[in-house]
Amino acid sequence: MINYDLKKIKAIIFDVDGVLSSEVISMHPDGEPMRTVNIKDGYAIQLACKQGLHIAIMTGGNTESVYRRYTGLGVADVYMKCSVKIKTYEEFLAKYSLTDDEILYMGDDIPDYEIMKRCGCPCCPADACPEIKDISIYISNRNGGMGCGRDIIEQVLRVHGKWMSDAKAFGW
Repeated sequence: MINYDLKKIKAIIFDVDGVLSSEVISMHPDGEPMRTVNIKDGYAIQLACKQGLHIAIMTGGNTESVYRRYTGLGVADVYMKCSVKIKTYEEFLAKYSLTDDEILYMGDDIPDYEIMKRCGCPCCPADACPEIKDISIYISNRNGGMGCGRDIIEQVLRVHGKWMSDAKAFGW
């Protein structure tokens, strides 16, 4: 269980590579990186969006398939080509008038470090790098791309009384 007052959480921000997809990326013959997705992560993301939790994606990548995947699940804030993620994080906070303690961020590697040092609830997958594990409040028992997103969303929605709470839970 996440050792944080999850009632404070108004937004969850995810990195993609190594968090919502595995850390291994196949390359398409045309050079496009091909990422994996986890169906249970997808279900939890779309439910969280329906239940009014702000979900954001911040990735250094820039592929149409990532954008389509997460906007298709209802994510309004998909930030691509984030070379310095802390700047995008600050813009996201300002856009929704959020504070650091209202943010759960899940990352797995050094580009996530600055945000994770600042946000209220830094979390990571089981296979995150040591520096990220060291600063995380919660380390999921799931690896990146293997349901770690579902793990944290489910915990947050349960605390908010929004997991399996109404008809929204039973469809896509």
